[in-house]
Amino acid sequence: MFKVAMGLMVGTTLFAVAPAMAHGQEIANDLSRCSADAKGPAVLVDVRGFTAAAGKVRVQSYPGTKNAWLSKGEWLNRIDVPARPTNGAMRFCMPMPRPGTYGIAVRHDKNGNGKTDISSDGGGFSNNPSISIFNLGKPSVNKAAFQVGPGVTKITINLKYM
Repeated sequence: MFKVAMGLMVGTTLFAVAPAMAHGQEIANDLSRCSADAKGPAVLVDVRGFTAAAGKVRVQSYPGTKNAWLSKGEWLNRIDVPARPTNGAMRFCMPMPRPGTYGIAVRHDKNGNGKTDISSDGGGFSNNPSISIFNLGKPSVNKAAFQVGPGVTKITINLKYM
């Protein structure tokens, strides 16, 4: 987004936009930020379909634009935690910089090796688009993007394993 902002904005407008869209912030999974009295904007993400209570889970938010979606270094916030599902599910709270269009990607690194193992790892995206080996598990932003309002937006992501 910063690269896009530089090309489209000039003067003081750039400085007003760029700090709020800083990329690459690793955050804790603080569920209180999605509580009933939380102000938001934030997304309460229920992730379902874990096949094992092992490895690590990564949840990343992206701007809902074609250039930023799933692009290296373009994620906004990242939560990395051990996979500890209860009844095959885990819950995450992902704060957002402002209301707007975003996408969320989840990866269950089943063996915790930090690499994507297509034969064992699971993944999912906001709006639960279909994924396959033919699109390398990367749906278009049009299929995954959703609107976040000023409060807490609730979504469910169903993990898929190859």
